[in-house]
Amino acid sequence: MSILQQIVRQKKEEVKQRKMLYPIKLLERSEHFNSPVVSLKSYLTKKDKSGIIAEIKRQSPSKGILNKYVSVEQTSIGYMQAGASALSVLTDEPFFGGINNDLIVARQYNYCPILRKDFIIDEYQVIEARAIGADAILLIASVLSDEEISHLASIAKKLNLEIILEIHTKEELNKLNDNIDIVGVNNRDLTTFVTDIERSMELYDHIPKQFIKISESGIHTPEIAYKLKKKGFDGLLIGEQFMTSSQPGHACAQFIQELKQLYVSEDLRTQE
Repeated sequence: MSILQQIVRQKKEEVKQRKMLYPIKLLERSEHFNSPVVSLKSYLTKKDKSGIIAEIKRQSPSKGILNKYVSVEQTSIGYMQAGASALSVLTDEPFFGGINNDLIVARQYNYCPILRKDFIIDEYQVIEARAIGADAILLIASVLSDEEISHLASIAKKLNLEIILEIHTKEELNKLNDNIDIVGVNNRDLTTFVTDIERSMELYDHIPKQFIKISESGIHTPEIAYKLKKKGFDGLLIGEQFMTSSQPGHACAQFIQELKQLYVSEDLRTQE
């Protein structure tokens, strides 16, 4: 059984337990449930923003512990001060060391789009995402059928959440529907955990023009980020590159500054 299959099996059990502990009626009474959402699409296309979705992730199945004792408050604020366009918060506990309260804390200290990063397989998790303060959710094409994606995206839209459909192959683009807002190309194969940036470069031209496009995973240098942005990607989801630092916010700031410098250098070359 692959890690991805283990995660999905564990998630099904987790959702069953959470439904009993925190019924939907209780989630709907959350202070965040009817609060205004912040558009991830809008922030990713703002000219004065970097397009970077900075992620808070304590660990991963492929890399192990990244930053076990990270301060969500300090890191999320640091990311936004660094010039990130949005936040991504891992809320899976068994495999990624995250909890729902991480997103709640990030929401408390930041007015920006926040993506709930998790393995969403049930409409309960969509409602839960709204209750904890998320503005967007991630649906993974490789673990969901066309019908499941359509149903979950429909529920999300009714809650004013934006939806990223994460793909890894050209064939998974067939699972797109009108409720999807953003297409995310995951450069990491979730079955082998091998990362290849060329995955984004190859799939970009096949993604329908009407969708906002982001590249995820393996973006370890400003040069790679620059290459992807020049290709046309609106956003870049970066986590491990920042989280392996003792000061993720500072690492994010340095990364964005170096990325800006690449644009400046290009402008200078054009003027010569």
